[in-house]
Amino acid sequence: MDFNEMMAQAKDLQARVSAAQDSLDEVLIKGLAGNGAVIVEMTGKYNITKVIISDDAMKNSAETLAKIVQDAFMDAKVKADAVIEKSLSEATKGINLPF
Repeated sequence: MDFNEMMAQAKDLQARVSAAQDSLDEVLIKGLAGNGAVIVEMTGKYNITKVIISDDAMKNSAETLAKIVQDAFMDAKVKADAVIEKSLSEATKGINLPF
């Protein structure tokens, strides 16, 4: 592979990855905790768009409620990580750079 081919592939890869990253803003992911008592919604770029806390969850102590919210966030983050990995994997599919 000559240098120009390699540069063309690198440019294509950069465009694909950039498009994949841009599309992550449009993906909404829901994390749940406390049997659905708390829902955290975020984009594929980890921007939280909504937090829903049920009335039942509000009956817990502040410490317990904080833990449930934290668990819902972590559930959403794990799901977002999977979406990101899949998106970037698809963007880089078929590109064979020698480095």
